Amino acid sequence: MIGLISATAAGAAARDRLAAAWPDRTRVYPGPAGAAAARAFAECEQLVCFLATGATVRLLAPLLTDKTTDPGVVCVDEAQQHAVSLLGGHAGGANELAHAVAGVLPGCRPVVTTATDAVGIPGLDTLGWPVEGALAAVGRALLDGEPVALRADAVWPLPPLGPSLSAPPAKAPAGVAPAGPAGATLAVTDRVLPPEGRTAVLRPPSLLVGVGASRGVPADEILTLLERTLAGAGLSPRSVAGLATVEAKAGEPGLLEAARRLGLPLTTYSADRLAGVEVPHPSEHPLRAVGTPSVAEAAALTAAGAGGALVVPKQKSAPEGRPAMATCAVARRRPRGRLAVVGLGPGARDLLTPRAREELRRASVLVGLDQYVEQIRDLLRPGTRVLESGLGAEEERARTAVAQARAGHAVALIGSGDAGVYAMASPALAEAGADIDVTGVPGVTAALAAAALLGAPLGHDHVCVSLSDLHTPWEVIERRVRAAAESDLVVTFYNPRSRGRDWQLPKALDILAGHRAPDTPAGVVRNASRPGERVTVTTLSGLVPESVDMMTVVTVGNSASRTVAGRMVTPRGYRWQEGL
Repeated sequence: MIGLISATAAGAAARDRLAAAWPDRTRVYPGPAGAAAARAFAECEQLVCFLATGATVRLLAPLLTDKTTDPGVVCVDEAQQHAVSLLGGHAGGANELAHAVAGVLPGCRPVVTTATDAVGIPGLDTLGWPVEGALAAVGRALLDGEPVALRADAVWPLPPLGPSLSAPPAKAPAGVAPAGPAGATLAVTDRVLPPEGRTAVLRPPSLLVGVGASRGVPADEILTLLERTLAGAGLSPRSVAGLATVEAKAGEPGLLEAARRLGLPLTTYSADRLAGVEVPHPSEHPLRAVGTPSVAEAAALTAAGAGGALVVPKQKSAPEGRPAMATCAVARRRPRGRLAVVGLGPGARDLLTPRAREELRRASVLVGLDQYVEQIRDLLRPGTRVLESGLGAEEERARTAVAQARAGHAVALIGSGDAGVYAMASPALAEAGADIDVTGVPGVTAALAAAALLGAPLGHDHVCVSLSDLHTPWEVIERRVRAAAESDLVVTFYNPRSRGRDWQLPKALDILAGHRAPDTPAGVVRNASRPGERVTVTTLSGLVPESVDMMTVVTVGNSASRTVAGRMVTPRGYRWQEGL
């Protein structure tokens, strides 16, 4: 919950605007600011104070205890010009909240002074993973550009953490090797490491624990077994991502309580599925009891997924004075790389979606056409590895992006417009298998950008056709154009004309002319939303093919389309509105 505190009429007006925008997330604290702030501080995860920063500091200073548990605080000035992330920028989420508040209040700008945010490097405590060790020292080294050695058991899809972070040489021994007291080191591992003066450790969610349990097993017995098992294997409990068991134990109270205390999800699998998993220590007892020769080992391996490996075989609990009631086994999952296929829109920065910006900053590897990379290079985080190539290398770029994701990286593959429309999503997803995570980020495609400039030509059924016969035989393209003409569909032509392909557009227009009147509205848009933008509304008979090139989109209306006040309009209904 976000507590809202104000002291003036202007502050109350801004407070109420925020409360109206976020009715389920906010709570207004009326009354004197001091008492209101104290109540909100005790009851809320975050605060927005419509007060001067000095006043806010004086009110909250006596209440502060620990930055990991104190609420995040944003302070908004009297004129609502600035939303200042005052306390808990990372742990309390105040940096993100400042941006959100500024998005609600007109003319307000977020003010974030956290060093890592200011230079575009994500803080190690913002990655969503447990982190321990010399966090401040390693963070400072990354900020100062001091070389920081990366020691990781495996490649995980982390965002770029700065240009000074370097992986060990290719011939370095496998596993985590601290750099020693003289150098800063970031270790990414689920293993317990000896303390090092300048080593920070990120704990990836790599371990899955399978649990077998007898009826009535106490939660403490499961927790003690798990603690002993991990410690004996030198594994960190902070890397445990979840517990798993057989469906027959889904309601076992002790197991549910153990998962609750650990704050971990409990996943269950059918006995048939677990029975099909090859394990080193099958047993007749679980086979008779629940229908599978293995619960702990089979559940751990199943939860770990493809490529997972058993790192600790079945262990039994050891209660005093009675038989064991719990078993557990630990498996390590193989990291899954991540591929985001990102549409950059037609070119204008304000038509690049917020989600696309987030994915560009999340990616540690960017793959794209060189001219598209230049459009967004300034949005990338420091340390992003850029793999760019020229025109005509689409399939190579797709293969490169998928290969980088398979290697475990967080990859963004970029394309103009919408990446799924005549762009990079198709070749990339034809290469990608189930071994990587894939997300698509839609963008404003050329047909939509051009349509917005022309008016509303796509108000009813429409079709997009590429006139490039480099990958599609002309006979196929012609058949599609003819079908669109006969169906009275509005048609948008992509790739309409180039120096080497100058006859396809006139041919396509002739096909349309066989089914539509000469005065059918047509539009030509060049460089939509980019410098040199040119918009022409004309007719089917008046369209000049020589004015068209590969930077152009051509749209031809249907029999109901009209030109109204110089704009193309296709009605939403099958009948044109009376009087237009």
